[in-house]
Amino acid sequence: MGEIFMMPSGGPGSTYHYLGAKANERHDGWESVGDMGYLDADGYLYLGDRRSDMIVTAGRNVYPAEIEAALVAHPSIRSCAVIGLPDEEFGERIHAIVQCEGELDEVALRRHLGSQLIEYKVPRSFESVASDLRNEAGKVRRTALRTARLEAHA
Repeated sequence: MGEIFMMPSGGPGSTYHYLGAKANERHDGWESVGDMGYLDADGYLYLGDRRSDMIVTAGRNVYPAEIEAALVAHPSIRSCAVIGLPDEEFGERIHAIVQCEGELDEVALRRHLGSQLIEYKVPRSFESVASDLRNEAGKVRRTALRTARLEAHA
């Protein structure tokens, strides 16, 4: 998994203008908008997550989308978001915000995630919410969720 850089066939700035933020431009004109992905053996590009959403815990890079995919595979999870919160020991701790069908059974959820993920990717904390975690466009705004939790504990 790595950061995806693009170069239009007509050279830098020839075919598009990125709205919403400034692209990260290298000295040679290649640009990135922060998407992470990988190429398979046949050269197909797969998008994984956003660089800004990456969680660094105990020196390891963790991508929330992988954990969220494992969470939504559990039958009681309707929606979820995974964010990194400050942690004195690990730098960041993985925190899962979940919208459940019924009550949150953290023990069952941890058991499920343990069968899907390597141990250090299993969230250290869980939070159950009743409200939808996605906006009108169907996107999870992890930065806003993280900021709200940091402000609540300030």
